[in-house]
Amino acid sequence: MRDIRRPAHHRSRGPGRLASLLLVLAVMLGLAGGTSTAATDDTAEPTGSAIRVPARAMDAVAAMQPSWNLGNTLDAIPDETNWGNPKVTRELFTTIRKEGFRSVRIPVTWTDHQSATAPYTVDAAFMSRVKEVVDWALDEGLYVVLNVHHDSWQWIKKMPADHDGVLARFNSTWTQISKTFRDEPRTLLFESVNEPQFENATAEQKAKLLNELNTSFHKIVRSSGGRNTDRMLALPTDGCTPSQNLMDDLYTTIKSLNDRNLVATVHYYSWYPFSVNVAGGTHYDDKAQNDLNDAFARMRDTFVARGIPVYLGEYGLLGYPDTNHPSRVERGEALKYYEHLSYAARLVGVTTALWDPGTWAYLNRETMKWSDPALMAWIKSSWTMRSATASFDKVFLEKKEPITAQGVTLNLNGTKFRGLWHGKTKLVEGRDYTLFDRTRLVITAGTLTRLSGEREYGVNATLQARFSRGLPWQIEVVTYDEPVLSSATGKTDAFTIPTQYKGDTLATMEARYGDGSNAGQTDWTPYQEFNKSFKPDYANGTIVLPPEFLDALRDGELVTLTFHFYSGKKVMYHIKKSGDSVTGTRVTPAS
Repeated sequence: MRDIRRPAHHRSRGPGRLASLLLVLAVMLGLAGGTSTAATDDTAEPTGSAIRVPARAMDAVAAMQPSWNLGNTLDAIPDETNWGNPKVTRELFTTIRKEGFRSVRIPVTWTDHQSATAPYTVDAAFMSRVKEVVDWALDEGLYVVLNVHHDSWQWIKKMPADHDGVLARFNSTWTQISKTFRDEPRTLLFESVNEPQFENATAEQKAKLLNELNTSFHKIVRSSGGRNTDRMLALPTDGCTPSQNLMDDLYTTIKSLNDRNLVATVHYYSWYPFSVNVAGGTHYDDKAQNDLNDAFARMRDTFVARGIPVYLGEYGLLGYPDTNHPSRVERGEALKYYEHLSYAARLVGVTTALWDPGTWAYLNRETMKWSDPALMAWIKSSWTMRSATASFDKVFLEKKEPITAQGVTLNLNGTKFRGLWHGKTKLVEGRDYTLFDRTRLVITAGTLTRLSGEREYGVNATLQARFSRGLPWQIEVVTYDEPVLSSATGKTDAFTIPTQYKGDTLATMEARYGDGSNAGQTDWTPYQEFNKSFKPDYANGTIVLPPEFLDALRDGELVTLTFHFYSGKKVMYHIKKSGDSVTGTRVTPAS
């Protein structure tokens, strides 16, 4: 068993740095041949795995694509394993490199490992641990982005009220980091602060304070010597939000610093209603797609077109994936987002870093395996090519009704449809399905009857629509009937609605009072947030209404809940809260 707790100065550095020194010697003696595929000049250098870093920041950041976040680890509060992830090992970075990633972002929260008063000394053991982890990643041939992370909302946000104290602590933190890492290769980047925020401040004040932090960060790093004199430095917008006014503010800062090694960094988690499934954001529709297109166009026009590289330091969906809870975003709709994002990023030349919070999401750091290999296949494929999708990834067959032909609309994304498969069997066009105008795929009633078999509730068969390139699109054939909700009583701290799902899946819940006004804690929309105001429990046949939703209801008033299912069915239900008691009553459809 490896002892991953050894201090950095006691561990073996491994062959990576030795190889680096030998290569440098060979170059000096004129013995090394070959050239890098990226444009370089005399400032380009080999690192632990002989990476030659392009001289231009634009080219270097492009070489970092794709990137990955070591989330919820060194940024966890108060310590590395407190948010459910194991301690980092070098094997983790070996895995990430083998999976095709070229860079990693290592978020670090310094607060609990630093004195809260001047001179704000960082604990030596913690600094040593951070350096150990960074060096492992560098030795694996990865670019690394190191930052100040959750400190942003722990103490930096107090800058409007404690300007001098916060600035002194920020400067001390970066002075210590700069000293520790001053001789690291140029494959290490510094990011001044993650998602900066300032409480009780106007927009103008926030812009001024962030400019002050970014400018101070730049001065401290550049004056610390060593490789910090030309190290690439990433500067964020307020909150890392890619809105136009905030990116304009950051552009002004970058332009004023007149430094060719600066990088703009922002984050993108999709159109908010879709990202968390609230306000009816159940599909990756035109609003969500346009939000993404507009965000990347702004990045291009504000920075890339002006020669400033953009590092998208975090992307993903705010509630997806999460193996600990019901999926709030429908799978096929999530795949469309990931496919679209990488395409948009490639169009404008933005490097993207997947936010991975750990074992319950993308990479299981215990097994070093992807929690959802099929999802990762889509993400990895999207780095280099487009894949076709469709209007949905299911066709629903109502059991009580005769089976009729069903169809989906193909989103070809520049590909050509090559056929429809069931397992290893290719279905026959004209008999099993028809393709209209190249994009409307209609499966015949006879084929659906054969595929649905005994018509048990749920997924009866899975089809694959294949295309000239990219991954196939899965289409599930689902047998269902209208879900049935039963009356129930309970308490505000524990109330569930008995539910017969009958093969259907829950999309969203609408909540209104009798006067038509919105009910629930998300009072700006009747469509409540998935997993926050309601959540399905398919295994136990219930819909759970959490205490936070029930506590937000007005006492004694009848609330009508409308549950929307992905089949298109809507089921209504009444609840009333009286003190800490809750009564639920099914609404019988009018005959």
